[in-house]
This record gives sequence, C-alpha cells and structure tokens, in this order.
Amino acid sequence: MKILLLSAYDAVSHRYWRKGLTEQFPEHDWTVLTLPDRYFNWRLRGNSLTWAMGHREILQQPWDRIIATSMVDLSSLRGMVPSLGAVPTIVYFHENQFAYPRSGHQTFSPVEPQLQTIYTALCGDSLVFNTEYNRKTFFEGASALLKKLPDHVPAGIVDTLSARSSVIPVPLAEDIPNSEPLKQNGEHDSPFLISWAARWEYDKGPDRLLNILQKLEASELDYQLCILGQSFRKSPAEFTTIQNEFGHRLRKFGFAESRQEYLDWLLQSDILLSTSRHEFQGISVLEGVACGAVPVLPNEQSYPFMFDQNYLYSCEDDAVAMILRCSEDKQRGTLQAPGVEEFCWEVAGPRYKAVIESPCHDE
Repeated sequence: MKILLLSAYDAVSHRYWRKGLTEQFPEHDWTVLTLPDRYFNWRLRGNSLTWAMGHREILQQPWDRIIATSMVDLSSLRGMVPSLGAVPTIVYFHENQFAYPRSGHQTFSPVEPQLQTIYTALCGDSLVFNTEYNRKTFFEGASALLKKLPDHVPAGIVDTLSARSSVIPVPLAEDIPNSEPLKQNGEHDSPFLISWAARWEYDKGPDRLLNILQKLEASELDYQLCILGQSFRKSPAEFTTIQNEFGHRLRKFGFAESRQEYLDWLLQSDILLSTSRHEFQGISVLEGVACGAVPVLPNEQSYPFMFDQNYLYSCEDDAVAMILRCSEDKQRGTLQAPGVEEFCWEVAGPRYKAVIESPCHDE
C-alpha cells in the first residue's frame, strides 16, 4: 500500500508518533511530508499552500491512503490538488484547538483554527484520537462553536464526525527498557528521586511545580530532584527560581544530552511528577511509568481517562501528601507503578493496522 503521511506542525510528539508508525509497518510504501513546529498561525493556515505549490508532483502521485495530522488544512489542500479528494484519508488528532489553553500573550482568535480543524475532520474517512479526553473535548467544543454561528449551519455535523471516530494512543517507543515494576531488592535504601519531564513552558505548570516543591521542602522529606525537558529563550521565571532555591536537591536540571541519558534518569526515578495544565496524552509520563516510576498527576485533562484516582491529585497539598506516601512505600519496599501495557505497540499496533487497511467509511 502506498501511503502519504502529512504532518503540518511536526512537534516532538508528532515526530514520535509518525516515526513509530512508519517503523511498525515497513510493508507499506511511505512518503512523509513535514513542516517545522514554529510560526503556529502561519503553519496552520499556510501548510496547504506550501505543499500544493512546493510539492505538487509528490501530491499528484497515485496514493492508496493519506494519513494527516489534524493541523493539516486538508480542505484547502484538496481544493488545490483535486486528485487528493479521491484518496481514503485518516486524520490523526494529537490535540484539538478547543481544549488548548490560552495564554495572556496570545492575540489571535481561536475561532479560525477551530473551524479549520472541523473542515479537516470532514475530509477524513476515519478520525483517530490519541485519548478519549481528546475526542470528548473536540466534539464538545465543535458542538458549542457550531451553535454560536449565526446561520446556514448544516445539522448533524458532530454526529457524522463522531461516527467516524476512534481512540488509539500514541504507542510508547520500543526502546523503553524493561523495568521491575516493584521497587525492591534493597532499592529502598537509595535516595528518593522525584522527576519532572516536560517542555519548559507556561502550559506545563511551572508555577504549580514551584509551589509543590516549596511545600515539600517544608515537610523535611529527604529527596533528590531531576528536572528534565526542553528549555527556550523565554522559559518561565519559575525555572530560575527552582534552580536557585533547590540547587541542593537537583541531580539533573535541563535537557538530557541523549535518549539513553533521558531513559536512565527515568529508570532511577521513584516518582514522575506532572504539573501540566495542557496534556492530551502525556508521553513523558507514560515513559516514566513504563520505566517503573509512580505517577503523581493532576486530576484533570487526559489523566483521569488513563490512570486510577490513586495517582491523581486535586490540589498542591494533595500532591505533597501523595509524594510523602510514596516515600513511605519505598521505605517498606512496596512502591509500585501501574501497568501501561495498553500504550505499547503490541496492543495498539493491531488497531492501527485495522484502521489503515480498512475500506472507506460510507457517506
């Protein structure tokens, strides 16, 4: 099968997904077009123009399937390259513009990106979401937006799209090492290591992270700290404060130099703490848990759809209490991470195969 894969805003999680997909199904003939994850507004609206004018010969080839991320402007791309309209198309949603957090620095209206995503979804024969949270918030948001439009809005759009949808997660990379799920065999004598791994941006909750650490310091728990992730020129000031106030706790502060170093830190971690206010799946959390770390997660976004309430906190004091309990469990040799088998290729792979190889949905 000859497959065209389009990733219009090729952020880290998008690359993670598409590389896994092409590696897992080498029997297919893949052609991949990507655009860098910068200039969000232009990339979202301009990807169809970029590809239609700059890669026309590729797009006009005979394709058996198109797999496109939800940020691809499929309706415009099909208008400029009409032959694409006859190709069975799968749209994959890493996120949606309805549940995306807005910062005080954003000046653009979300309505156009939201409408564009609906148009792209209407071009898909199959819609695949990485989590039930993502699917739920997309259809709730789309329904609410369509009700606000003044007139001539066709009925049944959300029902039509929902009937085409399914949930298949971004599977974990196969380089995740096998780890003992139970921290034992003398490991309870090692220092208690709390890790945090995310982009160093406002939507990952650095203010919440700082507050939790300050409350944890007041508890007099003896712990060590590993702050991983990609920093930026204008990263939130909380990270500088953490570096200054918790230097005596920090074992790692910054981006891991290699994939292996990153995995080594996860394997050493007792806890994987998330403070995110924006998470449609949370690959770094799942990787940490797969490496044996116990998740301590906000009771919001995708997490309640993925983990038991025992691993979720409702406020910063709850997070501190959970961390202290985990420390006690480690001392007893009973610290145990939950299973994440459903997020591995062994489970998700056959589901992807079924979607890729299925015939088109009837209109």
